[in-house]
Amino acid sequence: MELLDFARGIALRWACALFVGGCLWRLVGVLLLPRRRDLAPPREGAHPPAVAALRAIVRHLWPRPNFAGSTLFATVNSYVFHIGLAVVVFGLAPHILFVRRLVGLSWPALPNNLVFGVGVLTLAALAAVLARRLVHPVMRMLSGAGDYLSWLLTALPVASGLLAASHLGARYETLLAIHVLTIAAFLAWFPFGKLMHAFLFAFSRGATGMRFGRRGVDS
Repeated sequence: MELLDFARGIALRWACALFVGGCLWRLVGVLLLPRRRDLAPPREGAHPPAVAALRAIVRHLWPRPNFAGSTLFATVNSYVFHIGLAVVVFGLAPHILFVRRLVGLSWPALPNNLVFGVGVLTLAALAAVLARRLVHPVMRMLSGAGDYLSWLLTALPVASGLLAASHLGARYETLLAIHVLTIAAFLAWFPFGKLMHAFLFAFSRGATGMRFGRRGVDS
């Protein structure tokens, strides 16, 4: 119980503080980056900047037809584990209870068996991501320690949660403490690694869309 109290208490509190503070720091840093004024007049018929940004964000949710075939597995697998993570995080009753205690928000939970099945599928998709990164020569060359750490800190909460739900490997209290500690590690690392792309992708795609849209280029 001492480990569980530590995980639920000081570890989780500090992790949440790092998550919120780190994310705000990164987002403010992006917004305060110097902007070079574009002196060229916009092309005739160019979309307004906000429309061009939104078009780019939505357009790049799926690869262009020229590349869809070669990237199909990576794209579909990415959607599987991203959607799976969302279902596990926001669909499980204990997670919803935690959010309600934290910020007062609540919503209906999904059936436990459904969330468990999605968790297994999500972990399998994450394993496929790692296998591709290790096997694909270009991905292996581009991958650094931060990429593998981000993968590990994403997979561990899912794996530990499945073990805790199954009561496998140790006492439930110990498994739950490990699960909470892996979540704390994930939250603490989130703003400082590539997991931050969950927020920053909209900024980068939007900026590209506005820049290209002003020139009449379809991004």
